[in-house]
Amino acid sequence: PSAAADDCPQGELRAAVPTPPRAMQSIKESATKYKIVQEGHGEIQIREGSRATVHAVGVLKDSGTQFMSTRDPGEEPFSYIAGKGGVIKGWDMGCMGMKVGEQRMLEVPPEEGYKKEGFPFYNIPGDATLQFTLECLKIDV
Repeated sequence: PSAAADDCPQGELRAAVPTPPRAMQSIKESATKYKIVQEGHGEIQIREGSRATVHAVGVLKDSGTQFMSTRDPGEEPFSYIAGKGGVIKGWDMGCMGMKVGEQRMLEVPPEEGYKKEGFPFYNIPGDATLQFTLECLKIDV
């Protein structure tokens, strides 16, 4: 099965319902933290082995400098297989349990991001704490 943002019944408009402000939450066995910005819908959630498609905006926590965005002109949403090491650990852990339409903010410490090496391609320095705003667009399980 799969779920996508356009899986609403014919004629039904789904208004974005803002989620009340929340504090960052811890993830079991992870140093990454998350906050739900907008609730998702449906029963299907990202879990290990799911193919997830998301919009993502990444910034350096210390400076607020954006280093990537799938929302920029010419960019496409990002797809990956959850729990298989295709993305940094903090992103993987922080997305587990997301539903289609859900938006989360992640705070990923260096040890679950690009560590002391950084990621020069995106101008991410070593030991950088990263913040991502993610929107789940589609889940294939």
